[in-house]
Amino acid sequence: MNLGLRYDNIPLPKKVSEILKEDFWIIENVSPIMVKAVTAPVKFSAYTSIFVTSGSCVADINLIPHKIVGPAIVNISSSHIMQPYDISDDFRASFVVMSSRLRDAVLSNISDLSILSRMTSHSVTQLSPEVAEAMQRLYTDLRALMNDEHTERPFQAILHTILAFFYRWGSRCYTGLQENSQIPLSNHTVEKFVRLVQENFRKERFLDFYADKLEITPKHLSRTIRTHTGFTAVEWINRFVILEAKVMLSSTNLNIQQIAEELNFPSQSFFGKYFKKATGMSPKEFRNQ
Repeated sequence: MNLGLRYDNIPLPKKVSEILKEDFWIIENVSPIMVKAVTAPVKFSAYTSIFVTSGSCVADINLIPHKIVGPAIVNISSSHIMQPYDISDDFRASFVVMSSRLRDAVLSNISDLSILSRMTSHSVTQLSPEVAEAMQRLYTDLRALMNDEHTERPFQAILHTILAFFYRWGSRCYTGLQENSQIPLSNHTVEKFVRLVQENFRKERFLDFYADKLEITPKHLSRTIRTHTGFTAVEWINRFVILEAKVMLSSTNLNIQQIAEELNFPSQSFFGKYFKKATGMSPKEFRNQ
């Protein structure tokens, strides 16, 4: 997650590693100015919960566009890629970043598997005013815990504060939730295909691989994906490759040859032509921009 930004009223760590030394990190009152400064896709390095308190925006989460209208909660898993746009002037949000240790501890203590499944399978959840008020109190309590140097066991205190919120309000958050996706992925084949692409696009860019995994013909797969999403199956694969390439070019120190190797291209030249065909610029031009 590229957090190399700093604003007068928002003290941001320069590196994600500075956040992840801790189990928990929180930032409140994120303004439209900060969000609008994010002009490239952002790859998250840890589980992040975004509490949108007011306003709205559209955000692509792993290439799926979501209309987010506050109050809402946005759950982003590690390695997910997000790009916000169309941010309203009254947009406000708070961010919580958890280490894998804390997230695993939270999930292992949640016994209601049906709610847990819905929570982890939906990126955006609309909140009622009552739940939004409770969420705001949770953030206030978590901030107080972080600032209290006399808390003997801060990890346990934060863990059980989150769990107490979940057991009181979780069912109200995740019962009958609606995902604000502008591209419906209700078709089971489409959902499985997109998930497979997310997991395999670095090494597998041919349609036959995905059709074989789904046990259908490439022609049937292509027609189904086009009908339900407006993009062909090959376009979905290419979009994931280009998205990952953009993230690596904008937020890593890898050179272009190394990026080509990471994405399993036979050569830097082949990668350059592939990238330019999709974006209209070379990898170097994109990085410099």
